[in-house]
Amino acid sequence: MLVPTLIMGALALVLLVLAWQQGRHWEGLRASGELTVSVLPLLVMAFLVAGLVQVLMPETIIRNWLSDEAGLRGIGIASIAGALCPGGPFVSLPIVAGLFRGGAGVGPLVAFLTAWSLWSINRLPMEIGILGWRLTAIRLVCTLLFPPLAGMIAMVLFRDFGR
Repeated sequence: MLVPTLIMGALALVLLVLAWQQGRHWEGLRASGELTVSVLPLLVMAFLVAGLVQVLMPETIIRNWLSDEAGLRGIGIASIAGALCPGGPFVSLPIVAGLFRGGAGVGPLVAFLTAWSLWSINRLPMEIGILGWRLTAIRLVCTLLFPPLAGMIAMVLFRDFGR
């Protein structure tokens, strides 16, 4: 986490200098503060959920149901969980990080994240409202195989990742 933090800090500093040169730094800092106040509660709750999932779910359950050794069962469960996971990346990414630390395999976690991004149940009402039933159904059918397939590829190619 140190390298991404340093990169983001450097980028923020460069942008702050550019805004200062234009006399708009206070406007940018105010917008940053408003965004922080609106997102911070969600971030705190997501990290709390991730930590509690990691602690409350026994490692044996995570390993039995979400490890690479669980095979297609783990990928299927993770795909469904990813589709059902509420919220945006502030919710799903900490949960995945907690599951990874708790012993979940890279294959199921890739399936979870892929399903979350392609099949999200939370997005369906807006998508149907804007695009209509037909286009939404076509998109879902066309993406049906991707989360399990991505999970299987990750499981085969990166089985020992992070261990």
